[in-house]
Amino acid sequence: MTCQTGHSVITLIPFTGTNAMRGNAYPDGRCEHAVDPRSLPVARRVSLLVNALDGAQRTNEALAACTNGEEMLDVLLDASMKLRLGLTREQLRNTPPIRDWVWWKNKNALVTIGD
Repeated sequence: MTCQTGHSVITLIPFTGTNAMRGNAYPDGRCEHAVDPRSLPVARRVSLLVNALDGAQRTNEALAACTNGEEMLDVLLDASMKLRLGLTREQLRNTPPIRDWVWWKNKNALVTIGD
């Protein structure tokens, strides 16, 4: 597949194996040729992480087995490291949709209104 500039669409998934996340990190066909993913905005890096999780059976099983949001963040930080996205725990904790996943796992409200 190529993008509008004629470059091949790259995949930011540099590893293989039984726990490898599969698929193209750019499913919409956007061309981000020769871009260091750590230079992208946080929201874009989180989006790349979420896209990479699609079809990653073992990673998704690990996320489902987590007993709380902090354990989920550990799994997601490991995935971010493998994808060389450079996301921090705080960035993951504060950026949708991961923020919402952590909230759901913890079953804690993001904001409390009133007493």
